[in-house]
Amino acid sequence: MKICFYCRKEVEINARPGRGESCPHCLADLKVCLNCRFYSESTYNGCSEPSADRVLQKDRANYCEYFEFRDASRGSTNENDLQKLKDLFKS
Repeated sequence: MKICFYCRKEVEINARPGRGESCPHCLADLKVCLNCRFYSESTYNGCSEPSADRVLQKDRANYCEYFEFRDASRGSTNENDLQKLKDLFKS
């Protein structure tokens, strides 16, 4: 299952999206760092693929050759998870 980074709705896509493809629900670009399995805020340049070129706008379509759509079951968060974390660290 693939989930759009922007609207969090399921996107039916079987192959790597092209640079011009967009979410059918919100029209956000699909081939963006925020949808990629290599995206990681904690790594240098936000990408765990060491050979990838630097991309400054992580929410915009790009030409990255290493793009692989992130699986929704891995690493996705929702607002409830974020709220639970905030509540945990409230003083």
